[in-house]
Amino acid sequence: MNSTRDIDALIDLMAKLPGLGPRSARRAVLHLIRKRALLLTPLADLMQSVAVTARECLNCGNIGTSDVCDICASHKRGNGLICVVEDVADLWAMERAGVFKGRYHVLGGTLSALDAIGPEDLRIPKLVDRVASEDITEVILALNATVDGQTTAHYIADQLDGRTLLTTLAQGVPIGGELDYLDDGTITAALNARKSI
Repeated sequence: MNSTRDIDALIDLMAKLPGLGPRSARRAVLHLIRKRALLLTPLADLMQSVAVTARECLNCGNIGTSDVCDICASHKRGNGLICVVEDVADLWAMERAGVFKGRYHVLGGTLSALDAIGPEDLRIPKLVDRVASEDITEVILALNATVDGQTTAHYIADQLDGRTLLTTLAQGVPIGGELDYLDDGTITAALNARKSI
């Protein structure tokens, strides 16, 4: 009989989380067990609750606990702006920055011939419907500066075909970045997107 079977299973599950390997998972589980009342029990309760209540927003694809997320439900956010992102993590990153005050649209990935992800696998048709029905004045494409991200951006531009102003995030040298540490693509994008001072 293995007296640590459940603990080993928990470590194995934790090791499957992004950023955690087997060693980090062991340390995390040990810490949770040592702080059982303070961390482990509340964490287990919250995980059970989230497993039951978490759902995807029917409008934008964000994750929340109701059919329509707080951002889509807010009248203050209905200003005609939609920021298109690849996944929920990107939406949450934009919200952390606190600078965008419009609504979002989560695609659920990017077009990728290698991974056999086509337009029908993403939420692009829903975006086109939203632009047609929600009085959208600008769509901001906040997609990653990868080949798949740019391919997706071009496809969306073709689908929207001048129905609204279409913009993308600026690309180039990050704040505090030094040219010596940047890759060639970033330097090229920064040079091409230069502005007068």
